[in-house]
Amino acid sequence: MTDDASLAQRLLDGDRRALARGISLVEDDDPQGWALVREVYPRTGSATVVGITGAPGSGKSTLIAALVRNRREAERTVAVLSIDPSSPFSQGALLGDRIRLTEHFLDRGVFIRSMANRGALGGLSEATLQAALLMDAAGRDDVLLETVGVGQAEVDVIDHADTVVLVLVPGSGDSVQALKAGVMEIPDIIVVNKADHPLTETMVREIRGTLSLAPQEGWRVPIVKTQATRGEGVEELVEKMLAHREHLEAQGTLSERRRRNLRNEVLALATSRLRRKLEAEMREDPGFQELIDEVVERRLDPATAAGRILEREGVTSPEVRT
Repeated sequence: MTDDASLAQRLLDGDRRALARGISLVEDDDPQGWALVREVYPRTGSATVVGITGAPGSGKSTLIAALVRNRREAERTVAVLSIDPSSPFSQGALLGDRIRLTEHFLDRGVFIRSMANRGALGGLSEATLQAALLMDAAGRDDVLLETVGVGQAEVDVIDHADTVVLVLVPGSGDSVQALKAGVMEIPDIIVVNKADHPLTETMVREIRGTLSLAPQEGWRVPIVKTQATRGEGVEELVEKMLAHREHLEAQGTLSERRRRNLRNEVLALATSRLRRKLEAEMREDPGFQELIDEVVERRLDPATAAGRILEREGVTSPEVRT
């Protein structure tokens, strides 16, 4: 307990090593990590959390580097959490810190961390919000979440951020996919990066046409053209991010959004833990193997089999209610 308390205090004091250690504990699902989050949680809620999502190759990392530079010039401390594809061998982050944001490594006001998504379909690992909470507790003014680009399944970034930025690039098939709904429903700001492309204006018109189909009330999603490698458009993007934050505060919806985010996080954690519990229980259970055999032999359908498993756990599924 003394060590845990010491780690919590050092984290609250802004100690980078304590923050790194805390995130590692949470990522490893170590009970000390969850105890640490529990200890520092009352000191969270001050950071501005921005989710930056988009397809691979859209320039998210370069854009984030430019955003970090801008925020540091404004004398704000920044934490970046990059969610990477998992290594199939170690389950660790496949990309990693060393090839990201290299210009900021020696800046004490910037903390950079990569985490593996570990197969999370929505692009974010279940420990992401916990890590973001630790960054918040450590006194970082801005927390930037960069998600692995997995297209329309990436919508769970909305459950972690105050503001969601969708990064698109003109002339790519991924951009066309993004225009098909799903992903287009989640952003608060849309960035068209690599805006020196000749199809940029065409894409902007297509996005505006798609956005015009949405209800025209409340926050109007702006489209910002950037050339992240040269820092062009980044100032305007920051202005839109600040304007969105002001809009949420003025409308009184920031607390509502955070309540929704935390509600979804609680459900996601509960679901994940129940799944792990079921998998552990069923792995060596002969009855479960027999149940699967029945499904494989087409004598039992999957939904009924799932209902029987839930009944064994004391849960009545809709399929078996009378």
